[in-house]
Amino acid sequence: MSVLLPPPPLLLLLAALVASATAATTYRPDWNRLQGLARARVETCGGQLNRLKEVKAFVTQDIPFYHNLVMKHLPGADPELVLLGRRYEELERIPLSEMTREEINALVQELGFYRKAAPDAQVPPEYLWAPARSPEGASDRADL
Repeated sequence: MSVLLPPPPLLLLLAALVASATAATTYRPDWNRLQGLARARVETCGGQLNRLKEVKAFVTQDIPFYHNLVMKHLPGADPELVLLGRRYEELERIPLSEMTREEINALVQELGFYRKAAPDAQVPPEYLWAPARSPEGASDRADL
């Protein structure tokens, strides 16, 4: 009995499709660009969330647990995680449309955002400024 194999170009096309689907959902932080990361917001439009169940679940169920992470509704916007510095300057935008809820949660935690046990739980003092790390010797009130 012989086994029929698809022609090599079809295999290459299949491999390319799998690789591109995986690449679309994987984000690796560029830590050099993210120095000074202090907070983030998820920008999206309510209509967009209705078709993106994974992102909608993250927005409605998970964001309230994270310290220094907020939701901002923008008409017509595709869902993005906007990373901000200490003075609210934009550091980077990460598209969320192709990511699963688990991938978004893993990313936010990798970036250093503190996840509370409950939405109204107190944040431990060592995480009040998370994910920001204050420079050694700098005053907490250096920007006043």
